[in-house]
Amino acid sequence: MTEPLRPVIVGAGPAGVRAAERLVAAGLRPVVIDEAARWGGQIYRQPPEGFRRPKSALYGFEAGKAGALHAAMAAILPDVDYRPRALVWNVEAGALDVLRDGRTGVVSYSHLILATGATDRVLPFPGWTTPGVFTLGGAQVALKFQGCTVGRRVAFLGTGPLLYLVAYQYAKAGAEVAAVLDTATTLDQARAAPGLLRDPTTFAKGLWYVGWLRAHGVPLRTGVRPVRVEGGERVAALVWRRGAREERTGCDAVAFGLGLRSETQLADLAGCRFRFEAMDRAWLPERDAAGRTSVPGVYVAGDGAGISGADAAELAGERAALALLEDAGLPADPARAAAIEARLAAVARFRQALARAFPFPVDWAEGIADDTPVCRCEEVTAGTLRAAVADGSAREMNRLKALTRVGMGRCQGRMCAAAAAELLAQALGTGPEAVGRLRSQPPVKPLPVAAGVSHDEAAE
Repeated sequence: MTEPLRPVIVGAGPAGVRAAERLVAAGLRPVVIDEAARWGGQIYRQPPEGFRRPKSALYGFEAGKAGALHAAMAAILPDVDYRPRALVWNVEAGALDVLRDGRTGVVSYSHLILATGATDRVLPFPGWTTPGVFTLGGAQVALKFQGCTVGRRVAFLGTGPLLYLVAYQYAKAGAEVAAVLDTATTLDQARAAPGLLRDPTTFAKGLWYVGWLRAHGVPLRTGVRPVRVEGGERVAALVWRRGAREERTGCDAVAFGLGLRSETQLADLAGCRFRFEAMDRAWLPERDAAGRTSVPGVYVAGDGAGISGADAAELAGERAALALLEDAGLPADPARAAAIEARLAAVARFRQALARAFPFPVDWAEGIADDTPVCRCEEVTAGTLRAAVADGSAREMNRLKALTRVGMGRCQGRMCAAAAAELLAQALGTGPEAVGRLRSQPPVKPLPVAAGVSHDEAAE
């Protein structure tokens, strides 16, 4: 007897919602597991119930897209098994371990779409653990979800489109933006301009953010490197340099991020093969154009499969759902699948131009001081990591972890692994692809000690 299909989608951002929508249209009832309280993901995060701020204020130019995605999920809610405030903390063959409402349980699946999204990529520098230093994404969450800013006078540091978007959102919300400090150079961005014109609408939005900030007196600087955050109980200033000259920007908060990194732990635990992607400077799940991984019945979509943005995530989620239907022997739409793949290929070309406009600061690892904390959870410094390399003990990430405890804390390497890999590679005189990646371990995020255990279907 054939087992009934039980598709499960992890994540209810742009990729997860569009995947669910396509499966519902095919007559299936997918389970959608969402860590947030309401669907939308990070980019279209919804505020709490009763929050009265209009979508135009929350999402700016993307208000229409946010509203459409929110409405699409609302329309199919009666036909999906939606489980908000639920954390998937482990994957085994055919089953997910899930925490919801203080209890852990199991959700079985026949097919699994991982639409796990991304988080900020950060590289440590002196003072980055000072209270008042946030990631760009964290600063954006505070504004969208809680309707507040992370400080009264905020300095924005890093590179990538999110840097200018969040600074613009803060300024529009009434916060004082002390400065926008980009590690990329003006020359980087000028050279990338022809490629960015492949998507003139997105390029124009970026120019608008920059122009608006400049017109409103916000200092914009490029080619910057952070020196240190000053302050004790709270940020007092950010010191940075451009060339040999140091400058000091007074502020009470810093929002920092160097692009995004894909959340791939669940794909790893599911047994998917990984490959190193030079553009993302990261190990990502192997996948075909439809999102199929090396594990039959497991698919990846959206930024959790590689950073491409919200529009691409919507397309990739639908494409993964079409692949699931095809693999399950159900009617799919090959013409729609081909059209999606063509659009995703165009997005990939634009993404290459973005990578040239906002390059990774490859000189960071060489300049970071030995006493700078790299792993906050375990208080592991850059010097400790270098010492493990110098005596010949560590030449690979998991060996470095065993020797130093980097990546063994609450974040399981989600915040520190990228920096540790850059330091290890620099110390060995190689690239990050040569030092491997940390193997994922459950739970992928912290669980409360008091969490109860249920052997029944989780979070019914």
